[in-house]
Amino acid sequence: MEQTYSASLKKVAERMKFEVVRASKDFDKATVKVAAVHRTGLQLTGFFDYFDPDRIQVMGMSESAYLQQFSAKERKARYLQLMEQRIPALILCHGVQASDECIAAADKYDIPILSTEDDTSQVVARLIGCLQSEMAPRITRHGVFVEVYGEGVLILGESGVGKSEAAVELIKRGHRLIADDAVEIKRVGTGQLIGSAPELIRYYIELRGIGVIDVRRIFGAGAVKLADKIDIVVHLEAWKEGYTYDRLGANEQYTTILGVDVPFVKIPVTPGRNLAVILEVAAMNNRQKKMGYNSAKEFTERINQHFDQQMGGAANK
Repeated sequence: MEQTYSASLKKVAERMKFEVVRASKDFDKATVKVAAVHRTGLQLTGFFDYFDPDRIQVMGMSESAYLQQFSAKERKARYLQLMEQRIPALILCHGVQASDECIAAADKYDIPILSTEDDTSQVVARLIGCLQSEMAPRITRHGVFVEVYGEGVLILGESGVGKSEAAVELIKRGHRLIADDAVEIKRVGTGQLIGSAPELIRYYIELRGIGVIDVRRIFGAGAVKLADKIDIVVHLEAWKEGYTYDRLGANEQYTTILGVDVPFVKIPVTPGRNLAVILEVAAMNNRQKKMGYNSAKEFTERINQHFDQQMGGAANK
């Protein structure tokens, strides 16, 4: 069974830049368990069938205008009906001010109230994306993650095979480091993997014989990146005598991470091979494939066409 995750309400509020109108007693530790968001509408009329109380509730100008037609006593009663569902939070959008009745109902059930000047529809869309990111399934892989020509390249392999050294060479060539040693991978949306570094070791890289260096300070802020999509996985391994390595690349290989298939290549490592250049070519080749061009398939077709012509010519003699 797949592990489920929750999101910190405080962290979500900070990422979304919400103003905290009223914080609950456990606001710093409160969590949200559902990535979906609900725009409060029918519930203000008293209809709670099929209502999910675990969703964050959002109110905008139309809901506020609807409540203004009632007396203060009636407005409070409707807010109480909503708050007694123990919702995670109520977000007021479009500059809607929290009324005394709203705050009184929130005080009774200790419900946090947040507000923003942003449009309600924009808030709902951004908030769903934020919650999905925070609650996304995740794993941590031992490896190095770099951005090469806009492609997210996850480099895997045994310790000491040269992953970090190749990453440093790539950084010197103008590419960017995202994570070294530990790569946190999240599955966001449908079929998309996002890699990042744990905050504790972000921007650092370990080089045997030298130690740990801060890439951002040595190479500049342009040499690092917080996160990126994983476009290709490259596995580095020591050269094995007698092993038959793929020389054409006509058969595309994939590896599965969190249920998502990602293009995969295996590169043998021997003294003298410039891994940085090879990784650049792997990234560019993967990018071309996504754009519809596969050089290996074109080469194979040309070879087959050549042999067909040769065989046809021999048959006509």
